[in-house]
Amino acid sequence: MSKLVIPGTLPTMNQIIAASKRHHMQYSNMKNRDTNRVAALARQQKIGKFDKVNLVFTWYCGDRRKDKDGIMAGQKFVLDGLQKAGVIENDGWRQIGDITHKFAIDRENPRIELELVEVIG
Repeated sequence: MSKLVIPGTLPTMNQIIAASKRHHMQYSNMKNRDTNRVAALARQQKIGKFDKVNLVFTWYCGDRRKDKDGIMAGQKFVLDGLQKAGVIENDGWRQIGDITHKFAIDRENPRIELELVEVIG
């Protein structure tokens, strides 16, 4: 098992939709920025390579103002960042097993903690 910690937050579904409606490049810029940030963190934290992995996201939010389904939309940037960093070859069914989401409040230190658990067999 490995753990990736992503400080702060990622865009919510509402932010993603709003960016894509404003201008096609706004979403593209958002996706590139956050995918690259996750990839850099995975490299810095020396997350190893997995053939197939189960993922457990814990979303530590600063408050309860955002809906959980909107918050977890940020997993797109996380999976793409893991792929970009070489942690996973792709983010399809062959590489990703189960995905679990948990939520907690941490007003002083919002973050995302991702547990990567290798699937054997």
